[in-house]
Amino acid sequence: MTIVDGGESPSRLEGKISAMIVCWILGFGSLIAWNSMLTIGDYYYNLFPDYHPSRVLTLVYQPFAFGTMSILAYNESKINTRRRNIFGYSLFVASTFMLLVLDLATSGRGGLGSFIGICAIVAFFGVADACVQGGISFFAGLAASGALTSALRLITKAAFEMSNNGLRKGAMLFLAISTLFEFLCVLLYTYFFPKLPIVKYFRSKAALEGSKTVQADLAAAGIQTKDDHHEQNERLSNKQLFIQNIDYALDLFLIYVLTLSIFPGFLYENTGEHKLGTWYPLVLIASYNVWDLISRYLPLVKFLKIESRKGLTIAILSRFLLIPAFYFTAKYGDQGWMILLVSFLGLTNGHLTVCVMTAAPKGYKGPEQNALGNILVLCLLIGIFAGVSLDWLWLIGKKNAF
Repeated sequence: MTIVDGGESPSRLEGKISAMIVCWILGFGSLIAWNSMLTIGDYYYNLFPDYHPSRVLTLVYQPFAFGTMSILAYNESKINTRRRNIFGYSLFVASTFMLLVLDLATSGRGGLGSFIGICAIVAFFGVADACVQGGISFFAGLAASGALTSALRLITKAAFEMSNNGLRKGAMLFLAISTLFEFLCVLLYTYFFPKLPIVKYFRSKAALEGSKTVQADLAAAGIQTKDDHHEQNERLSNKQLFIQNIDYALDLFLIYVLTLSIFPGFLYENTGEHKLGTWYPLVLIASYNVWDLISRYLPLVKFLKIESRKGLTIAILSRFLLIPAFYFTAKYGDQGWMILLVSFLGLTNGHLTVCVMTAAPKGYKGPEQNALGNILVLCLLIGIFAGVSLDWLWLIGKKNAF
């Protein structure tokens, strides 16, 4: 067993490519369950046409994610990150599997009882999301989960559309694949990720700077830490970190309050009927997810990365012009213009999120970066919750909306 006491680095920076791939997969897994719910929305709208599934399920999901994240962010410095992440991924596995069990038990029938059961399972999704997303935030993988689940959903819909109960078969296959992928994430995080040399190096570095949250992960990798550097354990409080980064916190809130006021509820219920028929909302969801994924890599190009704090805020505020744009396009435009707008929504969402989340932690020690990451994710979730609540305003004036 290696003992980290500040004398030397416990390992060299090896395994960078492997770590990036695993991080991408773990980020993918942290949202595949929820994206599965969104992308089989056509199935749930067929089962529960009067219950506004995309809006209700999102509204159920977010309070549990926000409440859990609030508790975790407040107690961030005392929480065992290893247990937190393993619990989160395991809860994703169990919850996604329960969706399959519920559908099989009810033989794919609709009704209020089945819908309440789905809502209860979605609440567990919210808890799992808060555990994982605040514990390890891999934003490229998060976006990839949306893009790949959309592609998979389009494939399963096409494959089963002509068969009896085709919509249900495609949705169930989709959930089964998601369950298996979540289980893969549990195995990767538990047995493989902590032992990568580069991961051990940075976690050991964080431990030497006073972080206690990584000790269990280091122990799993065969590294024991000594807690005799008390002078290094001093760090800014959560309040101080929040005040110093209040503009970044507000930026994330505004990004997601706008995005979730449109996506996914508006896209499923307020875009009208077009030539694509039942494929139309799936194409819109896919367009958003693909451009959200692409845009998260754009900051790798130096001149495309926005590093100015004022510049970020101006760009984020300008996105609110999309609200009247979506309103008039839904009312007067055709499907081509709507697909273009949705693509731009995804493009700006991913790009601005990465710009904020990569700029904010600079200049802080490991424990402070961890605390700030939890604070920013909490603000992001507050924005999501506000957005899904405001999304209901689109139903005002719509015939037979309630």
